[in-house]
Amino acid sequence: MTQARIYQRIKNSMQSGRAGTGQWVLEFEPAEAKKPDPLTGWAGSGDTKGQVLLYFPTLSAAQAYASREGLTAHVVPPAVRTLKIQAYADNFK
Repeated sequence: MTQARIYQRIKNSMQSGRAGTGQWVLEFEPAEAKKPDPLTGWAGSGDTKGQVLLYFPTLSAAQAYASREGLTAHVVPPAVRTLKIQAYADNFK
């Protein structure tokens, strides 16, 4: 059976917007280890499922897809966002 991971997208640290952060992503686990190419030395494998990311609006939609396709999927819980409130003057204490 094919293994998959389901997780929620996080905000890109290079942007201030939160567009697309509510989406859930289904990503396939690597089926084989990467090995160096004899000609170039770059790491690669014959597993093309590692290039596939499937986006879903809800967690239940992602889980329904995984069960319908016969995938063994585990859900990575979303990270809890903590906000540290401090004044600008606190930087100089």
